[in-house]
Amino acid sequence: MDAGSMAFGVVATALVLFMTPGLAFFYGGLVRSKSVISMMMMSFGAIGLVGTLWILYGYNMAAVESPMAFSGNPFSDFGLATMAAGESANTDFIGVAYGSTFAIITVALISGSIADRAKFGAWMLFAGVFATLGYFPIAAWVWGGGWAFSLGEMLGLPDVIDYAGGTAVHINAGAAALALTFVLGKRHGFTKGAHKPHNVPFVILGASILWFGWFGFNVGAEWLNGLGNAGLITLNTIGATAASICAWMLIEKLKDGKPTSVGAASGAVAGLVAITPACANLTPGWALLLGALSGAICALAVELKFKLGFDDSLDVVGIHLVGGMLGTVYLGFFATETGLFLGGGVGQLIVQVLASVGVMVFAFVVAYVIGFAIQKTIGFRVTDEDELAGIDQIVHGEEAYEYELERS
Repeated sequence: MDAGSMAFGVVATALVLFMTPGLAFFYGGLVRSKSVISMMMMSFGAIGLVGTLWILYGYNMAAVESPMAFSGNPFSDFGLATMAAGESANTDFIGVAYGSTFAIITVALISGSIADRAKFGAWMLFAGVFATLGYFPIAAWVWGGGWAFSLGEMLGLPDVIDYAGGTAVHINAGAAALALTFVLGKRHGFTKGAHKPHNVPFVILGASILWFGWFGFNVGAEWLNGLGNAGLITLNTIGATAASICAWMLIEKLKDGKPTSVGAASGAVAGLVAITPACANLTPGWALLLGALSGAICALAVELKFKLGFDDSLDVVGIHLVGGMLGTVYLGFFATETGLFLGGGVGQLIVQVLASVGVMVFAFVVAYVIGFAIQKTIGFRVTDEDELAGIDQIVHGEEAYEYELERS
């Protein structure tokens, strides 16, 4: 591989890694001022733990030799010692590093559903076990030769399309997030409008960093494919996100009378989520439509938690699960050449739905079992007193803001 391609791979890896601190700002601004450190630490904790596990054995698990295998052998090259001795190690390690960033942010995304009420140690235990039993195997299913990767061939239909993580990242994280809302229960005073963002500029900053890093997420996947679709992917990542912002703000204006900056930021993330699986397989016009649909549908979906009674604190379900499902299934209708409305038959739609539902059900069950076991043993949720007081000082011994009274 030439030096330019290798440099692009390194830059893409850095961009995707930067997304997780961006997520920390996005989530941190949305919570109470007494919980912002706790919220941001869950993202940074995921970087530390999941990044380590990926190098030790996660990369080994993310590829399989048989479509029906659960995962690769975690001990096949523990710590990547064999890879390090190979002639292509310099190039291979870039691919390993790039894959680690996807694993990290998938786990970090889940934390938004349990804001203000989770123990940090319990979260770290969950993150490690879920990465091992949830993300690493699903990555193998979708990208590493597993059942989702091979589904089209097995059924005599088109291959499943998930270019950069609609199933493996967003549906996975959204379904796991939904499971944890049932394990930890509702925050005190859970009603619409009761929990307001404490720092809206943090939210805008976080969404902006996510959008910036997302070019590494989407376009970065092209570095092993000769960058043949880089232009299309870049444009679709801009277009779908822009349309989603407009649609979310329009829904807010019609529904509540005012478009908000938090809504615009959330719309941006919803558009990014939806275009992730579809970025290389839609023409720009269909990408704009997907973005508009994702902004409108996700803006309505985030209200479901109040109607259905589950406390998804920062709308991981409404944005990532719904947006991921929308973007993945949308390909069944509008994927270039294979979509139902663009010259293909129903086959693309069938495999998209099967892959989406399969990943969603598995991620939900695994996350619920892990979370339930933690709650019943060491406890996952903080005490009522600690929740009401604010968990930054209790759990981390720190406060986000120091207020000094001026002396007269």
